Amino acid sequence: MIQSTIKYSMMDRRNPSLQVLIITILVLSLTSSSYSHRLYPHGHEYKIEDYDHTMISDFRLINRMSLIKCPIESPYIQINTSATSALPNEGNITVTVSGVLHPATGDWVAMVSPSTADIGSCPLDAVMYMQTGDLASLPLLCHYPVKAQYVSNDPGYLSCQNSACQDSSCLIKTCSGSITFHYTNIRTDLIFVFFAGGVKTPCILATTQPIQFANPASPLYGHLSSIDSTATSMTLTWVSGDQVPQQVLYGNNQSQTSVVTTFTQNDMCTTTLLPSPAKDFGWHDPGYVHSAVMTGLLPSTTYSYQYGSNSVGWSNQIQFRTPPAGGSNQLTFLAFGDMGKTPLDPSIEHYIQPGAESVIQAMASEVAAGNIDAIYHIGDISYATGFLVEWDFFLNLIEYIASSVSYMTSIGNHERDYINSGSVYITPDSGGECGVPYETYFPMPTPAKDKPWYSIEQGPVHFTVISTEHPWSVNSEQYNWMQSDMASVNRSRTPWLIFAGHRPMYSSIKGLEILNVDPRFVSAVEPLLLQYQVDLALFGHVHNYERLCAVYQKQCLGMPIKNANGIDTYDNGNYTAPVHVIIGMAGFTLDSFTSNPSSWSLVRISEFGYSKVQATPNSLLFQFVNGHTRQIDDSFYITK
Repeated sequence: MIQSTIKYSMMDRRNPSLQVLIITILVLSLTSSSYSHRLYPHGHEYKIEDYDHTMISDFRLINRMSLIKCPIESPYIQINTSATSALPNEGNITVTVSGVLHPATGDWVAMVSPSTADIGSCPLDAVMYMQTGDLASLPLLCHYPVKAQYVSNDPGYLSCQNSACQDSSCLIKTCSGSITFHYTNIRTDLIFVFFAGGVKTPCILATTQPIQFANPASPLYGHLSSIDSTATSMTLTWVSGDQVPQQVLYGNNQSQTSVVTTFTQNDMCTTTLLPSPAKDFGWHDPGYVHSAVMTGLLPSTTYSYQYGSNSVGWSNQIQFRTPPAGGSNQLTFLAFGDMGKTPLDPSIEHYIQPGAESVIQAMASEVAAGNIDAIYHIGDISYATGFLVEWDFFLNLIEYIASSVSYMTSIGNHERDYINSGSVYITPDSGGECGVPYETYFPMPTPAKDKPWYSIEQGPVHFTVISTEHPWSVNSEQYNWMQSDMASVNRSRTPWLIFAGHRPMYSSIKGLEILNVDPRFVSAVEPLLLQYQVDLALFGHVHNYERLCAVYQKQCLGMPIKNANGIDTYDNGNYTAPVHVIIGMAGFTLDSFTSNPSSWSLVRISEFGYSKVQATPNSLLFQFVNGHTRQIDDSFYITK
């Protein structure tokens, strides 16, 4: 979801001065709001800042704060870690600061990578950071920390419960505190920096020695995707610090060699006058992305695989299940949007999605039970938004579910949108990524690069997956593809047609609807959904769950009736219009509903969760599963 929407035109794209002016106006409109700047402890409720596309908070602004010289408060200050050797691929590391004479609430520790990152000041770079929503005074820090914590997360720090004598008479007593960071293998070494003065007036007190990963080339974060409707081949994608091709070993002594790719800072979008976070202080080397296609598979079958090489090491043996082939009789899939990631420690990062961890854990239980055939994540994937290291943390978080079943995605504004990049919307929501990391990490069966739309059939369902961020106007390339794809559906083979994209056609969030729903998109594309009798339309972008009637042009053309078990049932044997469901409730801070919903809105729930859909040739059962309670908060049938 974005905080402001600005109409796009070819004139905008050709005028760099106008581009900068537009973003400046956008920034000023954001910073003029009465935000309460503070760091958020892990697990606390998030407020209005989380609606902003750049997450305005004290930590978010650290790269633009004055780096003053610390007063010589204590000659005894040290910072140490629990690491006694190179780090494994994932774990926790305890950081201890000691020798502190006067513990303060503004004492904090940052994880920085690589160790050569510039944590000095860059006084000439103010214009680069306007996109982050801050117009703070110079000088500026040059590199953005991976994550940070206040030392007061140790409950005994401020009261000096852990003290040490610095002389024989114990006249000089100093204090210490310890905090724990979760890490994953990001290939580059780490340092921890102890700051005083909070994040608004930071100064460096001490820095650790660099800490290496034991195997920066380790093959990690394997995830699966389908390539066609036969379910006899699947793509496995993983990340490694080594560019030499590796292998996936699977099935009965079968193997495939990976194709290796990567991206660089030069691939990131930016403007001459206003460089992007991805191009500048948010850049982190992604290593190398390996993809291999496992062929010779059978649909709806369980296999095991392992990926890597003898030189860089091998992953664990992993079991996965192929989806059912298109035209078969059953499919069970999970669907959601706007998930992102939650840190697995009390850290703050530039963008945190508080519901992601609980939702992923709930979905992992579903996948472990062996009843899920595929997953569909419809936009706003990691929320890295130009801070590239956060893709590693996201991939690590989803690894269990995404390595076990087909993990299909569609692109959202936080993956694609950027000024002068060809996106429909010229907000800086991707932070300069412009879809490059997304398309590298998640290869989908699309027609070409930067044309991220596709269709696939699984079981009795035909999925038409579009990009709401690329041109969809009448007679555009994507519009013509949508029309051709939906016209080609054989309803005797796949009775159900499900349409999915990121931005919705409806939302009853009052006061924000102009930001959530683009009437131009609705005017152009909604008639196609009716013409080709789409059964179910799934969208994200708005961060809640909302179910509609069978709706067209804001009119309910069909209403569900209760079946014998009291469950709403839409009769598509007498088709009237698509049933729309907004499912952007998988992680990002939830949007609250007003008390006066639109007439076409039947169910509204502001809870974190995901949808589970079970399809047979004659019925489709849709369930909204609460990520915290794991109870079904809404369910309905569509029947034929």
